[in-house]
Amino acid sequence: MMKTNKTFTLLALLALAGCATEPMTEQVSTSKPAQAHQHGDKKAVNSLCTEINATPNVLCSETVSATYSNKGVLWIVWVNKGFIYAQSSTDKGITFSAPVKVNSLSEQVAAKGESRPKIKLDDNGVIYLTWDLHLDKKRSSYIRFSRSSDGGQHFSEPVTVNDNLEAIRHRFNSLAIGKNGEIFITWLDARDIELAKKAGKDVKGLSVYYTWSDDGGQHFKPNKSVADQTCECCRIDTAIAKDNTPVIAWRHIFEGKIRDHALVKFKNWNTPGKMVHLGGEKWAIDACPHHGPSLAISDIDTYHAVWFSGAETQKGLFYAYSTTSGKRFSKPLNFGKEGASHPSVLGLGKQVAIVWQEFDGTHNTIQTMKSTDDGKTWSTPAALIQSTEAFDEPFLVSDGEHIYVSVQSQKLGYQLKQL
Repeated sequence: MMKTNKTFTLLALLALAGCATEPMTEQVSTSKPAQAHQHGDKKAVNSLCTEINATPNVLCSETVSATYSNKGVLWIVWVNKGFIYAQSSTDKGITFSAPVKVNSLSEQVAAKGESRPKIKLDDNGVIYLTWDLHLDKKRSSYIRFSRSSDGGQHFSEPVTVNDNLEAIRHRFNSLAIGKNGEIFITWLDARDIELAKKAGKDVKGLSVYYTWSDDGGQHFKPNKSVADQTCECCRIDTAIAKDNTPVIAWRHIFEGKIRDHALVKFKNWNTPGKMVHLGGEKWAIDACPHHGPSLAISDIDTYHAVWFSGAETQKGLFYAYSTTSGKRFSKPLNFGKEGASHPSVLGLGKQVAIVWQEFDGTHNTIQTMKSTDDGKTWSTPAALIQSTEAFDEPFLVSDGEHIYVSVQSQKLGYQLKQL
C-alpha cells in the first residue's frame, strides 16, 4: 500500500509585488519569499487575469511545467498574456521567487493540453526552455528556444530552431539535456508532407524531426528526420539513456491506420537507431487521439513507458518496461478506469511512479500508483486529489531523492505533492 502523501502547495500568488523575492539563483535567497495562499477567490482571480496592469500570476495559466536542478531547486514555467515566466523554489514549492519574464515581446505561446513550454537544467545550473509559437496562419507554428546562464535572472532572446521557415506545422516539441550539456530538441514537422502534397502523393501524418547543440545553445545542428507518418497532434517524449544518447517515443501511424506508439534510441547524437513498435493494441483510427506517451529512463537504465489506447479490445492506459535499452518491452500492464487519460511515468532507482487523471462525469481525480521493484509489481491505484474543477495534465518530477506530482488547476492553483 502507498504511504501517506506529503503535500507542498503553491496556490494563488495574490500578494502585492512588494512581498515577492528578487529572482532566485541556485543559491538560497535571503529575501522575503513570495506568499503562498490556500485557494483562489474566483472573482479576484478573474480580475487578476483580465486587468491589463495586473501582476503576472500562475493562476492565470492553464499549464505549468516543472523540473528540479541537481541542487534540489524546483523550477516552474507558465504563460500569461503571451509571456513565459520562470520561478524557483528552494522549499519544495511552499514559496517561490518572483516571476521572471523569459520573452521580452509577447508571442502566441502554445500552453494548453499536450503542448506547453518545457524547462530543463544542465549540471552547471544553466536553464533551457523550449516552446511552440503559433503563427498567424492557421495550423502553423515554430519551435522556440531560450536559455539563462545566471540562475534565471535573465533569459536570452528567443530563437527559432526549425530551419524550415515555411508557415506550416512544427509542433509538440520535446526537450532533453545530455550528461555533457548537449541540448536535444525534437518535434512533429510538416515539411515532408507538404512536399508530398505538391508531388500529388497521399501521405498520412507528419514527421519526427530533431536538432541538437553541443555549445550550450549558441548554435544548433541542421534539422534531421527520424521517421515519417507520425500522429499529428500527440505529444512526443524524450529521455537520455545511460550511455548518453537520446531516446524518443511518439504515437505512430502504422499500416492499416493503426495508431500505436513507436520508440527510437539513437546510436549517437547524429544517428537515429531502428524504430521499435511500443505496445501492440492495434488501435485503428483515422483521427488524432490527442494522447501522447510518457517515457522515463531510470538511473539503473530501465526504460519505463506509459500510454493511452482506445482499441476495441484493449482500452485505457498501459505501462511497460525494458531492461534491454528499448529493444524489447515487458507485456503491457493495463490500468486506469473509464475516463482515465494522460499518464506520466518516472523511475528513481527501483522506485517507479505513475500519475494520471480520471473523469467520472462529475469529478476529476488525480490517481497514482507505485512500484518498488522496477515496475514488476504495483500498488493499488490511489486518489491523490479530487475536485469538480478541471485539472491540467499531471506530471512527475524528482529531486533525486523523492518523486513528486506536479499539477496545475486555475481554481486550486499549482500543487506539488510528494509520493
